[in-house]
Amino acid sequence: MTTHRELLWAGIERLREAGAETPRLDAEVLLGFAAGVDRTVILAHPDALVGDGPAAAFRAAVERRVAGEPVAYIRGVKEFHGIALMVDPRVLIPRPETELLVDEALTETMGRLTAGAAAAVPGGAPTALRVVDVGTGSGAVAIALAVGLRARRVPAEEVAILAVDLSTDALDVARENAVGHAVGDRLSFAAADLLPPPGSEPWDLVLANLPYVRGDAMAGLPAPTHFEPALALDGGIDGLEVISRLLEQLPAALALGGVALLEIGADQGDAIGLLVGERLPGWRCRVVPDLSGLPRVAAIEREAAA
Repeated sequence: MTTHRELLWAGIERLREAGAETPRLDAEVLLGFAAGVDRTVILAHPDALVGDGPAAAFRAAVERRVAGEPVAYIRGVKEFHGIALMVDPRVLIPRPETELLVDEALTETMGRLTAGAAAAVPGGAPTALRVVDVGTGSGAVAIALAVGLRARRVPAEEVAILAVDLSTDALDVARENAVGHAVGDRLSFAAADLLPPPGSEPWDLVLANLPYVRGDAMAGLPAPTHFEPALALDGGIDGLEVISRLLEQLPAALALGGVALLEIGADQGDAIGLLVGERLPGWRCRVVPDLSGLPRVAAIEREAAA
């Protein structure tokens, strides 16, 4: 048997030699995964003995990482907006920058609920706020929103959330994650290419983290991204082809006064404004920067009156 310290250092060296960007962090996380404990336990107890089984599992995990496989796929879990989501090669791994999209969605949803409550007619039947998450993948955005609304004590019937994806495999992952976080009663799912066919009621809020990587930049992405579905990354020639198709659908789908919140690339702040002006004349577009001051979310607002 060997110790946490010995295994950890061997893993770090193996990953460093292979050119891993974060060899120490990767080794710590993978050793904790193999040993069935949090990485803080590994660091707090460096001389603890590790059985042959966990040691072998760790070495195998390190070799998978050396081959370029993302740590999230090896573990089968990715933390996002305070929750842990199941992930595998059927879905894109949620990125930290996408948490801003959830924050903006929570702010917008709560603001609309508050305004609706203030304007409600006594005795009138309440109408649920309609939200759709386009290209949901693992369900990260929709589930984080639902969890956030539950934490704010918003009744499930006040916000109807639909999670949509072209991939039925991705929807299977999203459904499992929704059940795992006990928000299955707050979400519904549908397979569609972007927005589903228009229903009887338009959407109040459209959320989307769609592919926005330029096609000619795909080959130069870090090795771990090559394990992820290209469909969830490749945004076409200018990176905005899929987003552009969604914009074309908004006039028939977004309610008057509705808002679409779209994640964009850090270099697409000006381009999205020009695209909205071209495709949706008269609509407003503001770009919300991330903590680094880079463009990250485009908020596209439709006038309340036609």
